[in-house]
Amino acid sequence: MYTRTVAINLKPNSTSEFTKTFERDVLPLLRKQNGFKDEITLLGSNGKDALAISFWDRKESADAYSRDTYPQVLKDLAKVVDGTPEVHAYEVGTSTLHMGASRR
Repeated sequence: MYTRTVAINLKPNSTSEFTKTFERDVLPLLRKQNGFKDEITLLGSNGKDALAISFWDRKESADAYSRDTYPQVLKDLAKVVDGTPEVHAYEVGTSTLHMGASRR
């Protein structure tokens, strides 16, 4: 499994709008991507930053998303993002994501 993390600086007082935009615009795009497994967004308690973590079946799927769809995501979030998000990619070392709820 493979993951992308995106560290985002949010504009002041925009966490609610970030969450709404992510749910309304970004998640539907992600769900259409080949190899997409899951998405987690974390919001900083200071209201100024967020971390989006997406999980993929393999690196090639994440790379295709980065190349073909991520530019649209940046446009969708432009009204709530301050600056350029910082993207990092990782191979997943351990995870319970692939397990059913009964095995957690």
